[in-house]
Amino acid sequence: MKLDEKILIFLLLAATAVFGQKTESLDLLSDATDNQIEHNYSIGSSFFMLGNLLSDAPDYYVLTFGYQFTKKDRIFAEFNTWKYSEPLGTYGHSDAFYPGYVRAFGVGIGYQRFYWKGLFTTVQATPFMKQYYTTNNDKIQKGFQLYFQLIAGYRFEFFKKRWYLEPAYALKYWPVDTNYPSDFAKIENGKPNYIFEPSLNFGFKF
Repeated sequence: MKLDEKILIFLLLAATAVFGQKTESLDLLSDATDNQIEHNYSIGSSFFMLGNLLSDAPDYYVLTFGYQFTKKDRIFAEFNTWKYSEPLGTYGHSDAFYPGYVRAFGVGIGYQRFYWKGLFTTVQATPFMKQYYTTNNDKIQKGFQLYFQLIAGYRFEFFKKRWYLEPAYALKYWPVDTNYPSDFAKIENGKPNYIFEPSLNFGFKF
């Protein structure tokens, strides 16, 4: 092979390597640009807290702090507290009520995945510490509950995509629920440990 032919082949190989690297770099840059997020952090809550204005208020409060690390992926931590006086598996439709009520406090973590536009699913786990009360507001004993949620919904964004609204539907399941007082346990006996419920969350990104 002549010297000029060797030089030509070398130049062609070098050009291929250089342009190949440039193309790969442009692809990586494009992916980075696509995943660039203007506001990674968010704080939110639930419109269901309006139920606290009712005469039989559930004292329901929720505060969520989230971090979106790609346009499709978000993680969050959520503080949640409320009280209830009927089995959760038949909540809102129970035929019997506890001789008192439960106050629950929990801090959970979750992962939210976005698909097409605002369509998303979420998985969440929350450990709850439960305090049982009598009808006279006397503390009885404590319990523990491990609470899972599988959620599907849609996010609507407003005002330059800084505010959002998330109507959703969730399967809620608590495989661990301990230390019921005996008179509470009688009401709880035979009730399901899951329920399907809607939700309506909102939040602000910053």
